[in-house]
Amino acid sequence: MKLFKTGFVVLGSVGLLLLGACSGSNQAANSENKSASITETAAKTETAAKNNHSENDGHSHNQNNAQDHSEDGKGEHSHGGQVIESGQYHLEFIAEPEDDGNHLDFYLKKGEKHNTVSDAKVTAQIQLPDGSQKSLPLTYEAKEQHYHAVLSEKAAGDYKVAILSDINGEKVNGRFTFKR
Repeated sequence: MKLFKTGFVVLGSVGLLLLGACSGSNQAANSENKSASITETAAKTETAAKNNHSENDGHSHNQNNAQDHSEDGKGEHSHGGQVIESGQYHLEFIAEPEDDGNHLDFYLKKGEKHNTVSDAKVTAQIQLPDGSQKSLPLTYEAKEQHYHAVLSEKAAGDYKVAILSDINGEKVNGRFTFKR
């Protein structure tokens, strides 16, 4: 009887070890697949960003860019920037280094059809690489259907940006980063 119990414990332990080994290799494979997918998505976003910006001023002036569709097939517009979906709002931020600083573009869209929101009060709260803070209002550019500003800072490093939008009293905020 004692031998039976010992054999049962040994058999159970070996079974658990094999089960753990099998699931561990699946996790490693899944982790590698996720990592490859994230890298691929980042590369596509970077490529789209490069393709959507003119050489002259760092941002697009081509109306056809507003017709670009994302890869998910839902017809969502993309300008190659960092995107946040916040409730019914679509926020997209693009920062392009220029000779006079950094050109900031911010697209604010609403609803499933991503209708442009043109009457918001938009401010960028920016943490500079040295840790200091700067507040910068973004103005709406009707022709390009986005908000924009030029950040005159030229310091190399990481910039943290909080975009604060007030849409008729409704607060819609997003956090972004960029490197110069």
